[in-house]
Amino acid sequence: MTSPVAIPPKAAPRRKIRVMIVDDSALVRQVLSTIVNAQADMEVVATAAHPVMARDTLREVEADVMTLDVEMPLMDGIEFLRRLMAARPMPVVMVSTLTERGSDMTLRALELGAVDFICKPRLGVAEGLRAYARELCEKLRVAAAARMPRRVRRSAPVAAAGTGLGAPPRTGFGSCGARVILVGSSTGGTEAVRELLEGLPADAPPILVAQHMPEHFTRSFAQRLDGLTHFHVREAEDGQVARAGDVFIAPGHSHLLLQRHPGGGYVTRLSRADPVNRHRPSVDVLFHSAAQVARGHAIGIILTGMGRDGAAGLRAMHDAGARTFAQDERSCVVFGMPREAIAAGGVDEVVPLDALAARVRDCHGVTHTHKD
Repeated sequence: MTSPVAIPPKAAPRRKIRVMIVDDSALVRQVLSTIVNAQADMEVVATAAHPVMARDTLREVEADVMTLDVEMPLMDGIEFLRRLMAARPMPVVMVSTLTERGSDMTLRALELGAVDFICKPRLGVAEGLRAYARELCEKLRVAAAARMPRRVRRSAPVAAAGTGLGAPPRTGFGSCGARVILVGSSTGGTEAVRELLEGLPADAPPILVAQHMPEHFTRSFAQRLDGLTHFHVREAEDGQVARAGDVFIAPGHSHLLLQRHPGGGYVTRLSRADPVNRHRPSVDVLFHSAAQVARGHAIGIILTGMGRDGAAGLRAMHDAGARTFAQDERSCVVFGMPREAIAAGGVDEVVPLDALAARVRDCHGVTHTHKD
């Protein structure tokens, strides 16, 4: 007598990601809804023309992630986000205009707890809209899975760059003239970079940052950090001499690279070469340049972000003798980039964000060469 064949139960269908769209433009709401509802794994469960309507709708509808316009009537997106994060934190992707005001407000939204942002869709160009749809849906998927709630921080002005007033104590970093710190980040990285800088001393070696961010936003990001930290922070230009206490943010239109200065130390270089890992600026490009010219004098840090950009470059830095760190999973908004860097074998230490600056300060005098 043959035994009956066991038939495994059918897997329960995965629930779709429930999206709420808040925008005062009926056309934008329609475009975003069409994009989202075309996906097999997500659906629009509600739309709202302004925050007051969104607030009332949230009492009746459960949403996993929200798209939120920045500038709207009755209440702007920033004030609504502040209230939302205090009352019922949820993943939010800001939909922003490509303007100076739009970028400043978007950075404030990220500080308040928004997971990510995307620019307003450019309507009328089919190929551009298809690329926009892919980017939007990728950000919504990541945001829906992001760690919430996030710690809300208050902005507070600090002393002028280089004074060290109110800053972590000087550590002797300034005597390490050949030292340089390289940082790569993406989703959640604007606040992670700020927290890292706040913990480093005013005489830290020059710091170069590749943060995935479009043109028009990187300058605002640099200006914001310049006002919130004790460093001299600026959007990088080609050929700038990198000195202690300087922070250079890769511009959204170019890769940032490190180059040796003929008189000693380093200078910044920009390249408009093709995107790497779909990004320009690319973390891998920055890290590979440091592996070649700084070797054991470099410190490499990979922070929160989706994808694998930076994994190969951090491994190259590690193999060249640099000290390398990755932000740990618990403190990441998205653990993608650190996870890939760890898997690639390029990370010396995995550290929580709130302890990362202290670990970097501890190793400022360390140089070593890897044998593997």
